[in-house]
Amino acid sequence: MQVKVCDLEGKVVGLLFGANWYPPCRVFTQVLVGIYEDLKSRFPQFEIVYVSSDEDLDAFSSFYGNMPWLAIPFSDLETKKWLTRKYEVEGIPCLILLQPEDGKDEGTVRDGVELVYRYGAEAYPFCNERLEQLRKEDKVKRENQTLVNLLSNQHRDYVLSHTHSGLKQVPVASLVGKTIALYFSAEWCVPCAKFTPKLISVYEKIKQELAEKGEEDFEVVLVSSDRDRASFESYYSSMPWLALPFGDSETKNLVRHFNVQGIPWLVIIGPDGKTITVHGRSLINLYQENAYPFTNAKVEELEKQLEEEAKDLPALVYHEGHRHDLNLVSDGNGGGPFICCVCDEQGSSWAYQCLQCGYEVHPKCVRTVERQNSVLITN
Repeated sequence: MQVKVCDLEGKVVGLLFGANWYPPCRVFTQVLVGIYEDLKSRFPQFEIVYVSSDEDLDAFSSFYGNMPWLAIPFSDLETKKWLTRKYEVEGIPCLILLQPEDGKDEGTVRDGVELVYRYGAEAYPFCNERLEQLRKEDKVKRENQTLVNLLSNQHRDYVLSHTHSGLKQVPVASLVGKTIALYFSAEWCVPCAKFTPKLISVYEKIKQELAEKGEEDFEVVLVSSDRDRASFESYYSSMPWLALPFGDSETKNLVRHFNVQGIPWLVIIGPDGKTITVHGRSLINLYQENAYPFTNAKVEELEKQLEEEAKDLPALVYHEGHRHDLNLVSDGNGGGPFICCVCDEQGSSWAYQCLQCGYEVHPKCVRTVERQNSVLITN
């Protein structure tokens, strides 16, 4: 049915830019539906309007059929283009939040996707005053952060561990003083299925090295996003570390506290209970077990090692399958963060890059053989 635009006057309105063909849009829409229904039951003056980038009417109808809010008609291309230009939308999903009677756009919030993932319904009415209040609360929480108040609550002061007879409770207090990795993951997540075996290998190597020194200063805790207990138990059974109980109330609090926007996500907590980094996954991909204990000093040391190793790398290689020369680049001369086209994992600093098409690989992901003025590499 049709709803008059004037009926939206006086409401807080979210403009959702998205498309059915892009998986992050489908994931975010599922999250937003729950928050929308919660807010609408308490605040009727809230509304969302879908601005579609779907490829055809059937795709739009299918995707919009799962949405409980309003939409710009699929055929109204001019309005959709105008809104995209006006709010400078450069990627999807994108959620622009408009305040009532805000003709000058001073109260327009453009990072609605991040706010929904971080704060959920608590961000309402999405005005600058409310967001500033939430940020101040976050700052206080970070300053007062300890491992105990992160992982326990008034109903539970333990995490789970494997035993031969089943799961047992491990007091959170026994983990204080250790470096703890919080692993946000789920069985249904395809990237998690690839990263988890790598993390298990790194975990076991770090534990072995510490055991040889008579130390037990590192642990991983699974923070599961599995949708049912059977999936959680199946997934966790493959892991050698600890876990929060399935469906624990602290899971949502941790997701918000660390602004987790996708999985797998690895947060490193230091022995003092403070956050070392939320980019543990990248450090594992780049440096494997050598990344431990994940501190800034350790990362700087590893980066210096890479700089030294790069001095011995050929400046130009030829990729037999890619059929183009690849140039050695770094952050300072055309390089930067990238996804390796061989192992599909993140890289930074040094890489071999095709200047014609952007193909990039880790130096460690190639094997070299002699070839006249350059080096031939094969996967």
